[in-house]
Amino acid sequence: MNETPTSTRTHIGFFGRRNAGKSSLVNAVTGQNLSIVSEVKGTTTDPVLKAMELLPMGPVVVIDTPGIDDQGSLGEQRILKTKQVLNKTDVAVLVVDAVEGRTAADEELIAIFRERQTPFIVAFNKTDLIGTAAAIMVNENEILVSARTKEGVDALKEKIAALAVTQETKLHIVGDLLHPGDFAVLVTPIDKAAPKGRLILPQQQTIRDILEAEAAAIVVKEYELRDTLAHLGKKPRLVITDSQVFAKVSADTPRDVPLTSFSILFARLNGFLSASIEAVKTLDSLEDGDVVLLAEGCTHHRQCDDIGTVKIPRWVKNYANKEVNFEFTSGGDFPVDLSRYRLVIHCGGCMLNRREMRYRQRRSLEQNVPIINYGVLIAHIQGILERCVEVFK
Repeated sequence: MNETPTSTRTHIGFFGRRNAGKSSLVNAVTGQNLSIVSEVKGTTTDPVLKAMELLPMGPVVVIDTPGIDDQGSLGEQRILKTKQVLNKTDVAVLVVDAVEGRTAADEELIAIFRERQTPFIVAFNKTDLIGTAAAIMVNENEILVSARTKEGVDALKEKIAALAVTQETKLHIVGDLLHPGDFAVLVTPIDKAAPKGRLILPQQQTIRDILEAEAAAIVVKEYELRDTLAHLGKKPRLVITDSQVFAKVSADTPRDVPLTSFSILFARLNGFLSASIEAVKTLDSLEDGDVVLLAEGCTHHRQCDDIGTVKIPRWVKNYANKEVNFEFTSGGDFPVDLSRYRLVIHCGGCMLNRREMRYRQRRSLEQNVPIINYGVLIAHIQGILERCVEVFK
C-alpha cells in the first residue's frame, strides 16, 4: 500500500514521427535510460511504460510510443498501439523534429488530441541542429528543446506539470460519503484468486480513502460479518462488500445499514454508474445468439471459477435464460468496433485510469452498445441493486 497505484498516476505520453527524438527526450525528461535510442527509424516497436516519481509532478507514468508514421503491416499494428496509449494519456507531448518542422502526421496527432480533449504540448526537438532557436516561432503550448544538450528540458517538465495540475481533480472512492468518526465495514473474501500476503487493489485503495476521510475501516471475511455487526455497539455508516458474496452479505446486513460493493464504488469513481444502472435493462431483452463482451482492465491469473470468464457468464445465462455467447478482453485491449456486441460488461477498472475508463464508456455509448459494471450487474441479478445504490442518493 506504500506505492501510488498506476491507475491514479498522471499518464504522460510522448508521441510523434519516427526519429523525431521521442525516446531521447523521454530519457532526458526522466533522467534515465528508459528507452533504447538509435539512429535507425522505428527502434521503439511497442509502447514503453514506466511508473516513477518525476519532479515537480510527483507520481507519474511516462509512456514512450512507436512512430505515428510507421510503415508496413507491423507498422500499422504499432500505430494502433500508439493510438491505444492515447486512451489513457492525461498529458500528451508531441515531439517534432525542429529541423524538418511539423508534418501532416504531426497535424493528424494534434487533431486527435483535440478530438479527445487531451491537453498537449508541442516540443520542437533537436534545436541544437538548427543554429539558433530564434529560427522557430513558438506558441503558448509549444517549446524548443534539445534532448542532446538538455536545453529546454526543465522548462518542458514545468509545462507538463502545469497541464497535469489543471487536469487534477480530487475524486473520492467513498470518503465523500463519510464523516470524521464514522466507520465502514469492508467484507473481503480471501479466495484462490486473491494475491498472497495482500489485499486486492480496490480494497487497498478504499481503505486508504476511508482513512483520509478521518473515518475507520473494519475489515472482515464474509462469514464474520453477522457477528461483527452484532458486537460493534453502533451501526456502521456503510457496509462495502466484494460483489461475489453480495447475496450472503445482503442477508447478513440489517436493512437500515447502507450497503454497496467495491465494484459499484469504482463505477461511480470512473463516471459511469448512471449508465450502468440504465444498461441493466438490456439483461431482460437478451436473445439466443447475442454476443456479450466481458472486459477486464487487468491480466490476472485465471482460476477455475474465475469471476469474469466463468461466474458472470453463468449468472447472465441463468438470469436471461438464453444461449448468450461471450467474448473476453483484458488489460489494455478494448475493441474499437463494438457493433457486433449486444452488451459490454466491464470490471471496476481499478487498474485503468479514469481517462481510459471514460474512453471505453464513450466508445460503447457512441455505438449504442450498453455498458454495465460488474457490481451493478451482480446486484441486479441478485435483486438488490436499488438497495446498493441508495447511499449515493
